[in-house]
Amino acid sequence: MAAKLGQILIASGVITEEQLNEALKLQKRGGGRLGTNLVKLGHITEDKLVTFLSKQYGMSAIDLAEYKIDTAVLKLITADMAKKHMMMPLTRIGATLTIAMADPSNVFAVDDIKFMTGYNVEVVIATESALINAITIYYGGKVAGVVAAAPERLGAAQKAMKLEAKDYTLSDTDIAGEEEAGSFGEGPTVDVDEFDRIVGDALDDVEHVTEDDMLGARGEIEEPIVKLVSGILINAIKIGASDIHIEPYENSVRVRYRVDGVLALAMNLPLRIKNSVVSRLKIMAKLDISERRLPQDGRIKLRLGKKKEVDFRVSILPCLFGEKVVMRILDKASLQVDLTKLGFEEEALQKFLECLNRPYGMILVTGPTGSGKTTTLYSALNYLNKPNINIMTAEDPIEYNFLGINQVQMKEEIGLTFASALRSFLRQSPDIILVGEIRDFETAEIAVKAALTGHLVLSTLHTNDAPSSVSRLMNMGIEPFLVSSSVILIMAQRLARKLCKECEKEEEKFPLPTLISLGFSEEDAKTVKCYRGKGCSVCNNSGYKGRIALYEIMIVNEEIRKLILEGASAIELKKAAIRGGMKTLRMSGLTKVKEGVTTIEEVLRVTFGD
Repeated sequence: MAAKLGQILIASGVITEEQLNEALKLQKRGGGRLGTNLVKLGHITEDKLVTFLSKQYGMSAIDLAEYKIDTAVLKLITADMAKKHMMMPLTRIGATLTIAMADPSNVFAVDDIKFMTGYNVEVVIATESALINAITIYYGGKVAGVVAAAPERLGAAQKAMKLEAKDYTLSDTDIAGEEEAGSFGEGPTVDVDEFDRIVGDALDDVEHVTEDDMLGARGEIEEPIVKLVSGILINAIKIGASDIHIEPYENSVRVRYRVDGVLALAMNLPLRIKNSVVSRLKIMAKLDISERRLPQDGRIKLRLGKKKEVDFRVSILPCLFGEKVVMRILDKASLQVDLTKLGFEEEALQKFLECLNRPYGMILVTGPTGSGKTTTLYSALNYLNKPNINIMTAEDPIEYNFLGINQVQMKEEIGLTFASALRSFLRQSPDIILVGEIRDFETAEIAVKAALTGHLVLSTLHTNDAPSSVSRLMNMGIEPFLVSSSVILIMAQRLARKLCKECEKEEEKFPLPTLISLGFSEEDAKTVKCYRGKGCSVCNNSGYKGRIALYEIMIVNEEIRKLILEGASAIELKKAAIRGGMKTLRMSGLTKVKEGVTTIEEVLRVTFGD
């Protein structure tokens, strides 16, 4: 483009070929536009250059000093965009936005503005010095530094930035614009292009990995929606979120992150980009972008830097105002598979390990979605994984892959279900079998038979506590004598937030009757010290940082086996298990309170009274 402009200037007699070559050499050394370098060398004046460009492109030339730009118009283009492309918004009339540019040949910049604002764009020409002056007055900051830095920022191959080196956490000062947040009133709407400033240079280290190795996000990083979506994913990883929720409503699109099990608002997006954001995510997850009526599930893999890879499990669901997207973040680097660090009390851990070392039987882990069941099972498999043991898993989906473990992804649409996979497993001479979830009678029946024929079977159920799992299996149709003979241990669990060690402080003593009513013994109630997190920058002012598991482990001993055969209720089984030494979820939580790991409020949030 520069050479073309130079040849036009030569053909028009404005400059000589020697002057053009001199300007091109200066441009090669220091960057910048050809016209700017010609002006720097004194071969042409700014006014003459603008007049020439005006005639050449059939556009009007204006004097920016004569314009007073309205604040509402300024908000349509961000400061970074104005500085990067050397442009100024002037007026908006109906669906047409008029902008002033120094280089009218920059069609990519015009396309960016059209895409970002949704308006038709009309270009007029102004001198570069007038644009720099106007940008400085209306947007503030040094223009030259930004413009010089832009080519370097886009040169991803030259970057050695690490994601951990910067803080990309969203804050009020990072969020641009003053648009209302719909019916929530929880914050302003994020300007799409402004998000580039929030995530900064980390975007240059992001690659979208495909089956054909990698599809370069770097090559398309200039697209505002691509930057926005990549930024949302990066920021979630940075703050340690486990889930991302993108939810369309009548007046806005809400983005929330789940951190330590609790959802919090991250930002609101303009309603007009709703479909573009969802389409981008569908492309990354290899889903059908034309299908908006049915739910879809997929997976996104991002590579951050040279070594770090993060998977996102994507679920898209059509709702009243559009498609809602929920992404579960699967970061193998943050996966904790050391059984000693999950939150087991010493006695409970010994019971669990004793059952894991048995040659056959069924171990069940129960709890609601998001209670850490998968992590516990993966930790157990990691403990059992040895070269002389054949471990096979049936999962939906496979969240993490492990060397030495044969993992099978369920595909119900082609008939590969938990039940059919289990039948095939039994012909593969397994020692240990993991079934992702027992959902129906057929799966339960095969799993029970496997446990009775010399295999150690691990699986999950969705029940509130350990004793209820027995009733759940029998409600599926499994005979009591099969349950009592096959199941050796049932473990319920919940995740409680841990106190932030940077801002924890001892709080005033609770009344003795209150502590006793919560479940403390009278002796413990007199001595227990309770703590609370004040809130700091480390924990994002929540008072909590990280999570720990609470466990309820029920060993199927002779007494419980007899009660199962007699058809005892879950309440009777629970009383018998407590007599046998089981600590309930509430007891486990109160132990964590005594140890100063969590708070009474957090234990009450995730457990029921016994």
